[in-house]
Amino acid sequence: MFTIGILTVSDKGWSGERQDRSGEAIREILSTIDARIVNYDIVPDDKELIAKKLVQWADEDKVDVIITTGGTGLSPRDVTPEATLSVSQKGVNSISYITLCR
Repeated sequence: MFTIGILTVSDKGWSGERQDRSGEAIREILSTIDARIVNYDIVPDDKELIAKKLVQWADEDKVDVIITTGGTGLSPRDVTPEATLSVSQKGVNSISYITLCR
């Protein structure tokens, strides 16, 4: 079994203006595999806060997999890719999107 953290990055989700449906969907999907969700949080679109949370979960909490979610597309306000790259030791030159449909 491995451990998972789900980090939703959303100004409106963080302020309580919007329900975190993507985090809920990820949690539901992951319930079907041999994994345990050990961390979950919602943070605003702030590069330093995102990076701090990623480092804490990876280095201090020793989370095996961290999934970030949130936003409605890539706009100037969306800084999750930059925050992730700022704390990564290796980079991947692609971005993957998964659309969840019921």
